[in-house]
Amino acid sequence: MLRIVSQLSFLGLEQMVWSVADLNRYLRQILESDYRLQDMWVAGEISNLSRPASGHVYFTLKDAQASLRCVVWRPDAARLPRSIEEGLAVEVHGHISVYETGGQYQLYVDDLRPAGEGLLYQEFLRLKAQLESEGLFAPERKRPLPDWPKRIGVVTSPTGAALRDVLNVLRRRFPLAEVILAPTAVQGENAPAGIIEALGALNQHTKPDVILLVRGGGSIEDLWAFNDESVARAVAASQAPVVSGIGHETDFTIADFTADVRAPTPSAAAEIATPDGAQLAISVEQRQQALGRSLRDPLQKSRLALDARKAALLRASPRAIILNAKQRIDDLLRRAQAASSYDLSLKQEALLGLAQTLRAVGPVSVLARGYAVVQRSDDRSVVRSVAQVSPGDALDVRVSDGDFGVEVAKKAGDQKA
Repeated sequence: MLRIVSQLSFLGLEQMVWSVADLNRYLRQILESDYRLQDMWVAGEISNLSRPASGHVYFTLKDAQASLRCVVWRPDAARLPRSIEEGLAVEVHGHISVYETGGQYQLYVDDLRPAGEGLLYQEFLRLKAQLESEGLFAPERKRPLPDWPKRIGVVTSPTGAALRDVLNVLRRRFPLAEVILAPTAVQGENAPAGIIEALGALNQHTKPDVILLVRGGGSIEDLWAFNDESVARAVAASQAPVVSGIGHETDFTIADFTADVRAPTPSAAAEIATPDGAQLAISVEQRQQALGRSLRDPLQKSRLALDARKAALLRASPRAIILNAKQRIDDLLRRAQAASSYDLSLKQEALLGLAQTLRAVGPVSVLARGYAVVQRSDDRSVVRSVAQVSPGDALDVRVSDGDFGVEVAKKAGDQKA
């Protein structure tokens, strides 16, 4: 569509006049070129939830001051970890774009989680940044693990699966080491104080060569004791080096960063603390650092170039047109259904009117007003003129409540209008 240019003769300037479609398309391109708007979490309450037959989901995300229209395409809706419900407080992930046909900017949602998990994660990031700025995560303060530990301390729950896994690995890899358990709760309100006390008892009384701080996997709430600031500082202040093995490989806690070595699981922590595992960890770390130095700069350049090409591809992609067309189809279907219902209602009213008219002018109504239908008895033909009968002819006369027979006695002759 062409943009119209008008002459402002009194200023000697030309002013561009945009079409609505061009303006909406331009605004969509601007929004989609901002990387911050293409990968974002937004918190609010779900309202105006709609689930049309297409399988897409539409709702409004609102808080006390404002609201935001949201769209979940059918494939994304099927992959969401929980159902979308009216009034639910959530944090949704997606990207901002413009529905060009309606001139509305919307959040296109591809992930959803209950409100609150994000707050814990923000607190995790805040404490992580604080302790990192204090140098508690600095590599130079990390202590090497002993090559041949004689005494290994274990801080964990005495009834958990993590302890059994650790003991099995230590028994298999290095049975000569003495293992000392400092039992403590690893979940709940009392867990942080218990962990700190267990670490202190090991360092003060038994003086192990290395300490394993371990527990099995769980949710972010289950592992929250290991994100406690006091626990993190106690791990950093431990006289013996600490190997953390908390949760699963994808779980990270503040204690992992302040520990001297982070293991992905409790079993891996036991392997790292034993001779073969320690040597392997040192070797892997050295190679990882060398690889990072050789790849960091070219990788960063490649990443920037890839981001630039990705942005150019998004601007040229027909994906936005297709997605807008999907929503347009939903709009047209709703309009078509409404129009069909209205047209059907009009036709029903017209049919009722015709039925009433038919009843008013039909033969039954006419007979009820005193008229009769006369037929010849021999051939059942309707008598419409005196010319059709002669004296002595037998006739049948039908009235509103029945019929009877008559005989023509005489006729007065034809009557012409």
